[in-house]
Amino acid sequence: MRAKVIIMGAAGRDFHNFNVYFRENANYEVVAFTATQIPNIEDRKYPASLAGKLYPNGIDIFPESDLPGLIKKLGAEQVVFAYSDIPHVEVMHKASLVNACGADFRLMGANQTALKSKVPVIAICAVRTGSGKSQTTRAVASALRGKGIRVVAIRHPMPYGDLEKQAVQRFATYEDLDKHECTIEEREEYEPHIDKGIIVYAGVDYEKILRQAEEEADVILWDGGNNDTPFYVPDLHITVADPHRAGHGKAYHPGEVNMRMADVIIINKVDTADPDKIKAVKRVIAELNPNAKVITAASPLTVDDPAAIKGKRVLVIEDGPTVTHGEMTFGAGMIAAKNAGAKDIIDPRPFAVGSIKATFEKYSHLERVLPAMGYGSRQIAELEETINASDCDIVVSGTPIDLARVLSKVKKRIVRVKYDLRVMGEPTLEQILDRF
Repeated sequence: MRAKVIIMGAAGRDFHNFNVYFRENANYEVVAFTATQIPNIEDRKYPASLAGKLYPNGIDIFPESDLPGLIKKLGAEQVVFAYSDIPHVEVMHKASLVNACGADFRLMGANQTALKSKVPVIAICAVRTGSGKSQTTRAVASALRGKGIRVVAIRHPMPYGDLEKQAVQRFATYEDLDKHECTIEEREEYEPHIDKGIIVYAGVDYEKILRQAEEEADVILWDGGNNDTPFYVPDLHITVADPHRAGHGKAYHPGEVNMRMADVIIINKVDTADPDKIKAVKRVIAELNPNAKVITAASPLTVDDPAAIKGKRVLVIEDGPTVTHGEMTFGAGMIAAKNAGAKDIIDPRPFAVGSIKATFEKYSHLERVLPAMGYGSRQIAELEETINASDCDIVVSGTPIDLARVLSKVKKRIVRVKYDLRVMGEPTLEQILDRF
């Protein structure tokens, strides 16, 4: 008898664990996926073309709220937890629910799920979403390319559309972003790489992605998302920590796993963080991973036109994941607006419509920032409507992309904020990479 399994996920780690461990495993039958965090994922199906010969009808995806009923109805013996950026206590609440329903609760480790590459892999991960992993990845890529090394980035999955079409995605131009109908969240991750001339892969089937990327890379950068652990066995593991969330290195899953696994830990944002919180991060590192190399770094901001902000009523837009499930109350946009002398930072909540309004209701810690939500054309239209209705003089965008490319119907001027990594003192990234 095949053990019946339900995989809890958010259209990322869940699909990867299935593909690598369960897809051709005759000892198990995955009877369902459940989904959370990301809109419009549930009530779909993991297609038969990706699920393999053991699943000729594909696998249904249900809302996570259906989990207790699904365990009983489908006779599930195991529930595999497979998503990230969640407090430890919340993971155990979910484990308790699963156990109360009679099933085993399972967390899978790297030995079962990480693929081995034919070329060296540098993994850049984080303790929490929004710690500064993306600018770290760009800094590592620039340093390697400066030595004549061919670099390809493989990004943590964000397959929110047609899963069959998104099995293997390659991004080298802005046209590729349009071809693959990328969401705002996807563009936030891919565009900065494209701007630097770096090829990015993503999708659903990460073994096929890896084998294709190996053909054009001397080194692969695993650009981890949502503070997940690497899908590939890293030859060098870099983890970014955020002192604005100083204690989270041992309070969130799987951020603590990344903290413990890391060869190098970068304490980012030291230019804007409280010194006592920087010390707190160092204490966590000393407790969990005292042998890691520790780098301190800043994320200096540049603003397209700071004079346009001075004395104005400003609507601040921030990177969506950072301020929603990442739990930050502000980001680069807020810091830049204040530094440029904004007269007032407006509250966008009274102007929110549709799914944007629902986002504020779900993430009640948000007050004076608008998350750049854009999971599909309808939500993008609602974001545009929210911005146009807002009582502001100008919009300051702290997202990593040029929002004006996506929000074509916005009637207000958008001033863009950019940020990169600047290492403070030694060891430097170059020194770490030279040794590597």
